[in-house]
Amino acid sequence: MRIHGHGLVQRQQRGPPGPGQPARTQVLACRRYQCQGCGAVWTVLPASAVARKHFSAAAIALALALWGLCGLGVEQVRGLVNDWKHTGAMPGRWRSLGRWAEQVATGSLFSALEVHVEGPRAPWRPGPRRCCVAMHRPLSEGCHWPGRPSRGPAM
Repeated sequence: MRIHGHGLVQRQQRGPPGPGQPARTQVLACRRYQCQGCGAVWTVLPASAVARKHFSAAAIALALALWGLCGLGVEQVRGLVNDWKHTGAMPGRWRSLGRWAEQVATGSLFSALEVHVEGPRAPWRPGPRRCCVAMHRPLSEGCHWPGRPSRGPAM
């Protein structure tokens, strides 16, 4: 296989850069390569990026943890993870959050992690505590997030 550099493309990545920091949009320069044999072109993303997602992997994981494990409402989660203030046609909803939960549950997002799904599978209704990703603190320890009082898990 012979590949040559095929330029750079810009890609946005949204979410907080670190715990407790405000969300922001940053522009990443991603390298493209082209196979000289077949002409196929592909883009190499940094480790923080998720293919076909505007949000970083850390931002998606944070959003799911705050919503599913800590029990924060959709608007609160959106305010912490999304720097865009436009709420769309239906305030109080954030379709991406439900899509991400479904994708984690079906293995199409974060497929390298062990996933545990609680509750009925059909029809899928994402909600707090339905989708838990392995490698988190035990739920018995509660959720400790800046600006949120510490408490045990909500049932």
